[in-house]
Amino acid sequence: MSFSAPVKDMLFAMEHLANIEQVAQIPGFEDAGLETAQAVLEECAKLCEGAIEPLNIIGDTQPSSLKDGVVTTTPGFKEAYQQFVEGGWQGLQHPVDFGGQGLPKTIGAACLEMLNSANLSFALCPLLTDGAIEALLTAGGDELKATYLEKLISGQWTGTMNLTEPQAGSDLSLVRTKAEPQPDGTYKISGTKIFITYGEHDMAENIVHLVLARVNGAPEGVKGISLFVVPKFLVNADGSLGARNDVHCVSIEHKMGIKASPTAVLQFGDNGGAIGYLVGEENRGLEYMFIMMNAARYGVGLQGVAIAERAYQRAVQYARERVQSRPVDGSVAGAASIIHHPDVRRMLMTMRAYTEGCRAMASTAAAAYDAAHHHPDPEVRKANATFYEFMVPLVKGFSTEMSLEVTSLGVQVHGGMGFIEETGAAQYYRDAKILTIYEGTTAIQANDLVGRKTARDGGENARAIAAQIAKTEEALRASGTPAALSMAERLQAAREAFLQAVDFVAGKAKASPNAVYAGSVPYLMLTGNLVAGWQMGRALLVAQEQLAVGNDVAFMQAKITTAQFYAEHILTKVPGLAHTVCTGGESACALPLDAF
Repeated sequence: MSFSAPVKDMLFAMEHLANIEQVAQIPGFEDAGLETAQAVLEECAKLCEGAIEPLNIIGDTQPSSLKDGVVTTTPGFKEAYQQFVEGGWQGLQHPVDFGGQGLPKTIGAACLEMLNSANLSFALCPLLTDGAIEALLTAGGDELKATYLEKLISGQWTGTMNLTEPQAGSDLSLVRTKAEPQPDGTYKISGTKIFITYGEHDMAENIVHLVLARVNGAPEGVKGISLFVVPKFLVNADGSLGARNDVHCVSIEHKMGIKASPTAVLQFGDNGGAIGYLVGEENRGLEYMFIMMNAARYGVGLQGVAIAERAYQRAVQYARERVQSRPVDGSVAGAASIIHHPDVRRMLMTMRAYTEGCRAMASTAAAAYDAAHHHPDPEVRKANATFYEFMVPLVKGFSTEMSLEVTSLGVQVHGGMGFIEETGAAQYYRDAKILTIYEGTTAIQANDLVGRKTARDGGENARAIAAQIAKTEEALRASGTPAALSMAERLQAAREAFLQAVDFVAGKAKASPNAVYAGSVPYLMLTGNLVAGWQMGRALLVAQEQLAVGNDVAFMQAKITTAQFYAEHILTKVPGLAHTVCTGGESACALPLDAF
């Protein structure tokens, strides 16, 4: 089955929910309005549909391989990556000062979603490079920027992030990789890093590793971690490539999914020490690495939306073609395609509603990012930064957990054939599982939402978002249509349940941490569901306005129907989750440890 990029829905979210024309009022983005967005998305769709999507199944059956320290990627990946580079796609939202196109994240996010829908394994390479670029732009010195940024932004070189070690999973205080200062200002890096996505490959001429390590004598724990650039090949003064650095791939992982993406174990310093260059100041590495992490976490959330979209499209096509059983309403005399059956339609609507809701949430967050980083008014920047930071764990945590449900439903729509690899439905399910794990598990996102984003300010920002949701409820009630009233009722119930959870989390986080954090993931799922539902409520209002003037009638009617379904089948879960958050902590922690 061929992939069709959902350009129309992306543009709807950009225009009406993310307010792309308002983003285009920000200095530097004047030429990045809806017309530009449409042109960029349509061109990106051609690349993704024509060159990258056809490699998806091949990557699953012919994954990357390692021989004699050399990683060879899936046949066709290297050529497709060159098309990606030649089109300037890596630099889409990066500064023109270093060769990028300087477009807003609002546009770049939609392109990233398309790329991941087409081929999740392939898209991981540009995603990690984006993170490296962000870290160097923020914390790198002038010399590092001059040496690396232009090549990274062009895609000629790729980037990685090296955090995890065999003894240190998500607990970076246990990092042991060493950095020894040298007289010339460089450092000798030695240690082992695991789970390094595209840590070794054959698609680009150089790989720029960003590595967490400890300088000799640094404080224990996270306060003693520094960040270093460690290139695969050293770079000469004139920008040409020099000698091979002392960093080598010793193995790649055999994985459940995303098989074409080489996940490397990298060994630094087996032959005297890899040469590394300090990013920023010593002992501030974790602070800098979180720049990469935040960029990657948002990107992984988009991967959740992307794989859900892909699973939905495949399930719809199968449901249209697979003939089995008579419809219960007698609308067809004999056996009919399974899309006629109510439960199949319920599953397809669930897949569609989740995907559109999370896409809308991510697009709105991207616009907040653009305003937070580029708006001339400092108060506007501050307000949008606060909103965006609240949204990141939702986009990452809720969208990826959503993708597991949607890809599972995709298998279910296929019935027994979904369990057979040849249909492709199982690959999406397998690929999606990693999304809830890497760049911080769902529990890590939830702990961030509880601790940093809710309890720290006493729930102030969470309540401010709830106040915005209440205004949408008022507009829905004023509209008066059955769909709008249905959405208003469910949105109000969800918002009120959210506020109960916020009061509990903010009020009990210090006094009863186990009770609060036992419900952290339900709290994240509650909040993500509410915010995605809020965006669907906003979308419903816009669609009604467009329908009233006869604009794109079929699309707008479908948007209204999908929003109403979200309200009646998905938003209704929120009050139950609030009950779990507020009352379920004791039972979660009641069983003695030796009873497990």
